[in-house]
Amino acid sequence: MANSGKGTFQPDSDVHISYEDQQKINKFARLNAKVDDIKDELKVKQNDMKNLEEAVEELSLADESDKIPYLVGEVFICQSLEETLQSLEENKKRKQNEINELEAKCEELKSLMSELKAHLYGKFGSHINLENEED
Repeated sequence: MANSGKGTFQPDSDVHISYEDQQKINKFARLNAKVDDIKDELKVKQNDMKNLEEAVEELSLADESDKIPYLVGEVFICQSLEETLQSLEENKKRKQNEINELEAKCEELKSLMSELKAHLYGKFGSHINLENEED
């Protein structure tokens, strides 16, 4: 009944984690949490962008003489169709810039994470798991 232990997890195997390694693990966890937050914010902004695009499509059916209620802050103002379309286009550009910034920030964080991941897996191998469950 001798078990060679090859390929099985040994809970009593002792892995030394230095202070620097613990700091890198903690940094990886913080970066991972930031990436998750950015992904959530990105979903919201992409949904906002979709809503703006749908509003532009809906306004293509509107009559030129109609006054369009347009939400500014917490107040609706009535604008001409042309002014409303211009406002929507400005908001779309602003929203797209926000999306681009978030995507760039996310890629930057993922790059830092992959550096940390390579170091930590190189040092600890199968004794550490840095993979996201949802990926």
